[in-house]
Amino acid sequence: MGVEKIVFIGSTFLFTKMWAKGKTTSVHGCDHLPWCLSHAASEKEQIASTMKSARYKQSLDPTVDEVKKLCTSLRRNAKEERVLFHYNGHGVPRPTVNGEIWVFNKNYTQYIPLSIYDLQTWMGSPSIFVYDCSNAGIIVKSFKQFAMQREQELEVAAINPNHPLAQMPLPPSMKNCIQLAACEASELLPMNPDLPADLFTSCLTTPIRVALRWFCMQKSAKLVPGVTLDLIEKIPGRLNDRRTPLGELNWIFTAITDTIAWNVLPRDLFQKLFRQDLLVASLFRNFLLAERIMRSYNCTPVSSPRLPPTYMHAMWQAWDLAVDICLSQLPTIIEEGTAFRHSPFFAEQLTAFQVWLTMGVENRNPPEQLPIVLQVLLSQVHRLRALDLLGRFLDLGPWAVSLALSVGIFPYVLKLLQSSARELRPLLVFIWAKILAVDSSCQADLVKDNGHKYFLSVLADPYMPAEHRTMAVFILAVIVNSYTTGQEACLQGNLIAICLEQLSDPHPLLRQWVAICLGRIWQNFDSARWCGVRDSAHEKLYSLLSDPIPEVRCAAVFALGTFVGNSAERTDHSTTIDHNVAMMLAQLINDGSPMVRKELVVALSHLVVQYESNFCTVALQFMEEEKNYAVPSPASNAGASFAALRWSREPGNQTQMRESPARMRSVSSYTNIRAATTTRNLNKSLQNLNLSEEGGSVAFSPGNLSTSSSASSTLGSPDNDEYILSFETIDKMRRVSSYSSLNSLIGVSFNSVYTQIWRVLLHLAADPFPEVSDLAMKVLNSVAYKATVNARPQKISGSLTHGSPPMPSASSSSLTNEVPKPPARELPPARPPYTPPFGGQAPHSHQFQRTRKMFDKGPDQTPDDGDEPGGHRSFISATMQTGLCDWSAKYFAQPVMKIPEEHDVESQVRKEREWRFLRNARVRRQSLRITQKGVTRLDDQLFINRNPGVPSVVKFHPFNPCIAVADKDSICFWDWEKGERLDYFYNGNPRYTRITAMEYLNGHDCSLLLTATDDGALRIWKNFADQKNPEMVTAWQGLSDMLPSTRGAGMVVDWEQETGLLMTSGDVRVIRIWDTDREMKVQDIPTGADSCVTSLSCDPNRSLIVAGLGDGSVRVYDRRMGPNECRVMTYREHGAWVVKAHLQKETEGHIISVSVNGDVRFFEPRVPDSVNVLQTVKGLTALDIHPQANLFACGSMNQFIAVYSSSGDIISNIKYYEGFMGQRIGAISCLAFHPYWPHLAVGSNDYYMSIYSAEKRLR
Repeated sequence: MGVEKIVFIGSTFLFTKMWAKGKTTSVHGCDHLPWCLSHAASEKEQIASTMKSARYKQSLDPTVDEVKKLCTSLRRNAKEERVLFHYNGHGVPRPTVNGEIWVFNKNYTQYIPLSIYDLQTWMGSPSIFVYDCSNAGIIVKSFKQFAMQREQELEVAAINPNHPLAQMPLPPSMKNCIQLAACEASELLPMNPDLPADLFTSCLTTPIRVALRWFCMQKSAKLVPGVTLDLIEKIPGRLNDRRTPLGELNWIFTAITDTIAWNVLPRDLFQKLFRQDLLVASLFRNFLLAERIMRSYNCTPVSSPRLPPTYMHAMWQAWDLAVDICLSQLPTIIEEGTAFRHSPFFAEQLTAFQVWLTMGVENRNPPEQLPIVLQVLLSQVHRLRALDLLGRFLDLGPWAVSLALSVGIFPYVLKLLQSSARELRPLLVFIWAKILAVDSSCQADLVKDNGHKYFLSVLADPYMPAEHRTMAVFILAVIVNSYTTGQEACLQGNLIAICLEQLSDPHPLLRQWVAICLGRIWQNFDSARWCGVRDSAHEKLYSLLSDPIPEVRCAAVFALGTFVGNSAERTDHSTTIDHNVAMMLAQLINDGSPMVRKELVVALSHLVVQYESNFCTVALQFMEEEKNYAVPSPASNAGASFAALRWSREPGNQTQMRESPARMRSVSSYTNIRAATTTRNLNKSLQNLNLSEEGGSVAFSPGNLSTSSSASSTLGSPDNDEYILSFETIDKMRRVSSYSSLNSLIGVSFNSVYTQIWRVLLHLAADPFPEVSDLAMKVLNSVAYKATVNARPQKISGSLTHGSPPMPSASSSSLTNEVPKPPARELPPARPPYTPPFGGQAPHSHQFQRTRKMFDKGPDQTPDDGDEPGGHRSFISATMQTGLCDWSAKYFAQPVMKIPEEHDVESQVRKEREWRFLRNARVRRQSLRITQKGVTRLDDQLFINRNPGVPSVVKFHPFNPCIAVADKDSICFWDWEKGERLDYFYNGNPRYTRITAMEYLNGHDCSLLLTATDDGALRIWKNFADQKNPEMVTAWQGLSDMLPSTRGAGMVVDWEQETGLLMTSGDVRVIRIWDTDREMKVQDIPTGADSCVTSLSCDPNRSLIVAGLGDGSVRVYDRRMGPNECRVMTYREHGAWVVKAHLQKETEGHIISVSVNGDVRFFEPRVPDSVNVLQTVKGLTALDIHPQANLFACGSMNQFIAVYSSSGDIISNIKYYEGFMGQRIGAISCLAFHPYWPHLAVGSNDYYMSIYSAEKRLR
């Protein structure tokens, strides 16, 4: 069949090379000799048209010896290929129950039995047996019994070599044999004079003619006038010409039988019978027809493996209709010569497929028309529509791609890559992207058929839309992935130059995949690397390191990492290039995206592998220096300032949020990687934590509530830890490396590339995101181990002999059951000058469908074998990777045409969001009604409970009855309506740091919680409070040059929900603005002061930022202006530390600031002096201002809370808890108003958290 030849070109399974045909055609008792004899020729002709490479042998009326000779010679020649044995037993005795068929003796005078057991021995395996005789089912049963007997003999011989069976030649296994029989064991073949005597054989060899003949014999054929059995023989055309009536019927027949088989058979059986071998597939397609026809004559054909019944399948009706339409034209075509009208079958089936795609529900059975759609690809008339529908089907997800591959899509679409039609390009690129996103194993087939050239031309075509060029470069990235032949072919196709031209394309996904493709083509392929050097590829990639899209920056780091990771011979030129690339990469050390920093560690690890000896030298010197150099720890005797006062900085007010859909994904680009909860059991760890502080005297200042630990880092036991870098050692190294005196102590130049990169890795080992620090720890420990092995081999061998502890990953500072010893905090004598990388403000971001959707997990870290027991085995793997490329490729596997769930009005996600918005509106409406009436008192205690730690920061959720309370290093969540504790988990910050600020992000929708610690680290959490399974979404170093101070404000933040910008400052001299959507710093505003920033407040509508400072000044900045002009106002009326500075959000909103002395001042931003001054209590430790009601509350170290109106009238004065026999409240450590309700949360040093409200009747 011509159709199959096209379908299976390039198939990797071709068993059927050798065919044997033993055919006994004695015609005793047969009235249809012409039909019977003609089929010896017709079958051979039919097989020849299907596979021209097969060889044939006819054996008419053979003897036993002739059959044996024929079978053994064919098996010998066929070797491991499949052999067919066709037995036509018409006119001979029926098969015996002993498993025998009949042949003649030499003189043709009598029948001789031939045992199926002997036939199995001669034929061997794999083979096909066709039995066309009455009671053929007997042969099938006997065959199976003999096959089972052979298997048992093989098992006995294998178990017992001394058994007699083991001494004999081993019988061949019959597992891989196929049998087709004309009828069951008890059935006789039909004897219809209008049908061939060997009807079963005719169905298998000339299916179309038999099917047409059988159709004409049915009663329904009378509806087609003028068609006779004689006319059937004259049907014009050739089987392999689809434009003719006979060829079109053959094409439709192939499509229908394929469809029936695919829908009825189990997938593995369909693959075995219909997709692995061209002629086996043809036989079984025809067998389906034989079953339909033979059953109409009370015969049931049998197969082994057995097939489910298919004779009643609905697709046979479609076949009858196609035959009807064809035959109705036959008289006029033959007699009058009219043109043949093609069948509407394929167009109708495409319409049915389209209906399935358009109208179906998500969970449903696969479309039964899928095999037909593939057949339609052969037709130029329907090809475009079929490709479009196929693309829409593949877009449903990986399961759809797997289904299409199981049907056999691959050879069809591979063949189409030879087409030059431009209109097919977008469809073929889309389809191939979908296939390769699910199954990338066909690189070799694509390159072999020059398929890569097709995609190179699409990528180089400037008129192709960016989306299609993105898919083309993704396909090319798969072709060159770890496949040298593909790399060579694409290098010759000028892939590098084509990619470099597209690096500045406005489409972010294209930039991302161009970088990944470049990284893959020169990965371990030096020719491509030098081609890149000639084209200055590395320099052109530098521009992507400051790209506004995190995924693009990540891809650029990946490309530069593989660029320096080639292990070819190094020259001075290549070393210089590697050094330049390394120093450019080092600038990303404080990138806001953990994904970028993870990729940075891997890229630098490639450099470490290439220059291992240099890094070992640096590592040894750093380790020696770390042992000998005393690092100052944070002062623990700072009680002099504000003696014994426990001051706390109050975070900026929660701003009123505008629920614009654009901001619902304000942090949508964060990676959402579990914060290594396998080693850091976040939700349970605090039950085992020792919350008491170690050593150190108590030191308090405004902003330093908790005990400051003075525990210094230690190396641990010299016997065990001398050759392992613990977290404490690395942290001390990092701090040592920041002292200028180190310059004279290190042999290698202090500013050499290797030293600089080592310092970068030390910094990354202390990264707040656990997976980044884990990777960096592995790199550092690997180098340190190799360095010490080379330096002192005898000590190492002794250590390894006696067993050494497993390599510590970042779990030495992890959230496990024990809190690690805190290293001392960094205290450099002078702040290094800040240089904004890549020129300040980020360029405009082109909007596009982001790869990472909200809360989508980033790439999981590839597990290493480094943590196995047995000592220091944590070597850097040359294949160390983050999984970025595979994770990015998932974008193409997911539906892109489907409406996102949040936009589908019927989806659960949309319904939940609508409910949240209704709840938000209700909270705003009801709270506004209360605050407009005026609050006359605020001392009704709604909630009181003992917090696990001393509260340092408290934050109301704007809409849920939930409150977050932070102590030094953990966060507790309370339901203040029910009085229940919801969750308590460890924030992950080192023990010498403390949480100084918290903010709810996206509080109006799916909330995230941001925590800021006084080392400048920011962490964002999700799934807290109600789900009992908190996950770290992201973490980064918000402020890189914090100046540790006992009087420090720590880190202060303010969140702009409307713009997704995060303002950060604290013990630094700048206000740094982060764009959370881009995960990058967008602006640094110099404060112009020598003291720390204690409070931040911003107004997005006026682009103003107000900062309160430790020197008592209040400064106003306009972020639209340049760094030197942005400070527009400075107020110096406060004489002491500013506890709170608040900018009202109204158009004419005032600035309200309060100092520790209790003076409240109101400023008009355009006026240089205060417009109003109020005096409250002195000795303030905490203050907050209600954003809606005209209220502000003061907390004092003298154990009371005073609530004032904006006019200065005292509303409430709270000194005692309700209940507890009137217990006096503790010194106030923190307080916060609810953003809407007139509720005040108060935390005190006696561990208690209480919430006060207006009178209950107002709630």
